[in-house]
Amino acid sequence: MSATPVSLPDREAAKGVAFGLTAYIIWGCFPLFFALFQGVPAFEILLHRVIWSCLFLVGLVTLLGRWSPIRRALAEPKRLGRVLACALLIALNWGLYIYSVETHHVLQASLGYFMTPLVNVGLGMLVLRERMARLQGVAVGLAGLAIAIQLILLGELPWISLVLAFSFGTYGLLRKQVPLDGLSGLFVETLLLLPLALMALGWLSQADLSHFLDNGRTTALLVASGVITALPLLAFAGAARRLRLATLGFLMYLNPTIQFVIALLVFREPLAPVQLATFVLIWIGLALYSWSAWQSRPREARTSATPSR
Repeated sequence: MSATPVSLPDREAAKGVAFGLTAYIIWGCFPLFFALFQGVPAFEILLHRVIWSCLFLVGLVTLLGRWSPIRRALAEPKRLGRVLACALLIALNWGLYIYSVETHHVLQASLGYFMTPLVNVGLGMLVLRERMARLQGVAVGLAGLAIAIQLILLGELPWISLVLAFSFGTYGLLRKQVPLDGLSGLFVETLLLLPLALMALGWLSQADLSHFLDNGRTTALLVASGVITALPLLAFAGAARRLRLATLGFLMYLNPTIQFVIALLVFREPLAPVQLATFVLIWIGLALYSWSAWQSRPREARTSATPSR
């Protein structure tokens, strides 16, 4: 008997899963990359990440012939306010993430990205007046309880987790209102940040605080930070075109899960019982959130294996 031929939708879905896994695994392994920058402050790494991302994206956009949406966006400066806000939020998120790796707080970073979907639900309700399903409300409540437990029992807020979650959640909220695809949006964001990054880097050089030309290894790593920023975005774009949003949502948890494992097994960060309880509450909240999101989809969408176009 001949093997059953694989349909085009199934092949596209398989490609989408491969692209999604690639994107989220790269993002999850970011702590291993940023841990290589020995002695380079997070602020300087952020500057180079912006500069080299922008330069790399110039070549990429040219290669892919994607200048049209970018030219349209830049032709209307008055509409760039939200893009600038997105740029500042993503810069804050990037910088704090690098800082969390440098200061051995990868567990807090992992918790922040686990919390992000629940923050998105809360922001949707507060800002967009979206209705929150009962299970989603319970999930957000569990996240609040987890933070309260850390505050009461440890006497400190997990501020890195909170800032990462709210900066990325707010970025997503504003990004939905910007009519640019992922690649074009990232390029315009880095382009708006480029003058600030160049001025700050010029100041570091004048003050003899720049590490860019210290040695070949550091120079190569700083340049590579721009490339490694764009590559997972391209893989994610390939996944988003081929997969349902629900499938992407489940794959998203790979990123903080890998960070969590790296923090424990590679960086040997301590995990106190209170911190573990916080993670468990967040995980339960995410399970409830995912179940609620799955149940709220139409029956046809839940049973169909055809990727959305």
